[in-house]
Amino acid sequence: MRTGLLALSAAGAAVVLVTGPVTAAQAADSRGSITVTPYAVPPGTEVDLRVSGCDGTTGRAYSDAFVSPGVLAPSADRPTLFAEARVKSSAAPGNYEIKVTCDGVDAKVKGTVRVLDHSSPSPRPTPTAPVHAGGGGAAEQLAAVEEGPGTRHALIGLGLTAVAAVAVAFRSVRRRRSTRQ
Repeated sequence: MRTGLLALSAAGAAVVLVTGPVTAAQAADSRGSITVTPYAVPPGTEVDLRVSGCDGTTGRAYSDAFVSPGVLAPSADRPTLFAEARVKSSAAPGNYEIKVTCDGVDAKVKGTVRVLDHSSPSPRPTPTAPVHAGGGGAAEQLAAVEEGPGTRHALIGLGLTAVAAVAVAFRSVRRRRSTRQ
């Protein structure tokens, strides 16, 4: 019993000793982060920026690689801010720094975006809008047409039900006669 307690105490002490410095480093470096999706892009591509660490609700993301600064606004998964920015079509290959201002104040949030060479294979295109597969425009027309079970269908169903009831009754009467004999 004492061996288990000693092992548990040693494991707890090890966890505190290992995670303590990491937690302190994160607290000291709580400037935030920038997530660039996709990270490496050819010139002329649009990237998504997700910024955490801004106290405000608006901001701008600046980079020499961008055509214009990305305008940051609250994202659906708060507390991050979201923006889209287009990489210049004339941007030279390399890593470019991204700096963020939050509500007009220079933030300590920084990140990078990598611009690929024109000759390197570009990433596969991803859909940017739903496919026009039809159906959506026909919904209004289909709703206006009043087809469905009406009096005619009700009478057919009632007739079939009556035929089925007579068939079941006839069969059960025949079974009763054959068992009596």
